[in-house]
Parts: sequence; C-alpha cells; structure tokens
Amino acid sequence: MDDIKKIIETSKTIAIVGLSDKPDRPSHVVASYLVANGFKIYPVNPNLTDWHGLKAYKSLSEIKEKIDIVDIFRKSEDVLPIVEEATKRVPKPKTIWMQLGVVNETAAEVAKKAGLNVVMDKCIKIEHTRLKES
Repeated sequence: MDDIKKIIETSKTIAIVGLSDKPDRPSHVVASYLVANGFKIYPVNPNLTDWHGLKAYKSLSEIKEKIDIVDIFRKSEDVLPIVEEATKRVPKPKTIWMQLGVVNETAAEVAKKAGLNVVMDKCIKIEHTRLKES
C-alpha cells in the first residue's frame, strides 16, 4: 500500500488507455473520478476524437506532454504492446497501472526492466478513495 500511496501522491497526469465514452463503462467512471479529483487525464482510444471536451489520442505516442501513469483498461492479452509503447516515451511514464482483472506478467517484466513501477489488478479509483479516507 505504501508504494501505491507514493505513486498516487506523486502523480498528476494519467493516460487512460481504453477510455470509453459510454458512461456505464468502468473506464468512464474512473476517468470522471480522476478529473473530479484534480488529475489531468489523456484519453487514449483510436475510436474517439474527444472525451468530455478533452482531445482523445489514438495512441500513447501521440501524446507530447509528460505522463506520470499509464492506466490500462484493456484485455490482459492486449497489454504488452501498450507497455512496449510506453517504455519508448521520452520521458518515460513513472508507472504502468493495469486495472482490476488486468494481469500480464510479461508486460510487467518489460515495464520493470525499463525502470517503471507496475501495479496490476487494482483500480486506481478504489486505491485513491482509500487514501483519501485514511
């Protein structure tokens, strides 16, 4: 929990890969929560042009600004190319965050070898809420 606390407390910008424009989807709920709690988000979804007035990006490589966390809402088997793309960014993000139900050990190893923190199978909204309540 201490590592997660440090990650959240030192992060301001989050790229959300797989962000949906459907309000009932977990990615939409989490993104709305993060924005309401002061985080700057970068929606990443090749099928969107914008999300609630924010420019949506087709891929991580399109984002020119610094990203602290890459928060992934994709199937576990789709994570590796996303992580590989993230590790090529300059500067690199500090953390790869795979949401609840998303686990990919190979991708986690690639991220760790590149010097990134890795959180798997956890919801950033739930973890942030816990920190606020403690």
